[in-house]
Amino acid sequence: MFRCIICVLGLAAVVPAASLSIVLDFDSAPADSSVAEMKREFEAILKPSGLRLDYKTRREAEQVESENLVVVRFTGQCILKAPAGTPENGTLGFSYTIDGSVQPFGEIDCDRVVRVVGSVMSADDYLRSDQLLGRALGRILAHEVIHMLSGSGTHARDGVAYKELSGKMLLAPELRLQARDFARIRRDR
Repeated sequence: MFRCIICVLGLAAVVPAASLSIVLDFDSAPADSSVAEMKREFEAILKPSGLRLDYKTRREAEQVESENLVVVRFTGQCILKAPAGTPENGTLGFSYTIDGSVQPFGEIDCDRVVRVVGSVMSADDYLRSDQLLGRALGRILAHEVIHMLSGSGTHARDGVAYKELSGKMLLAPELRLQARDFARIRRDR
């Protein structure tokens, strides 16, 4: 059983020595290069928080008691192979909520993410599809973890905490969470 303690995310509220364990639970293993890029992007987005991040598999998390733990399940196939068709509307990821309280558990729909990012990729982009998919997954992971850490379902006006991340936003060279959004999300708790 997981022991979960929700951290409060905010530039002034996070102790630099604080750590966060992220359990990554994939239905189907993505390319190692996609996972590496996902972690790099996720860490870049959360760097202003001062959190030390470490990653665990579900099996590793079951064997060790951890504080400050969030669990994210990746459903479907996290592999971008060929040009995708028209993306369907819908949620790319979500955090579980009980009685209005955001829980430290979430899901990312890899099949939907692949369709969304694949629909905006050029032929040249497919030469680095693992990297681009990893970037997109890192941004969605950050979006959901921010909900979990802040305990809020509130979204920002722009950036990674925006309500509906488009394929273009997920693949853009940079997409960050602004300091004002850290403060706003914390205030809305």
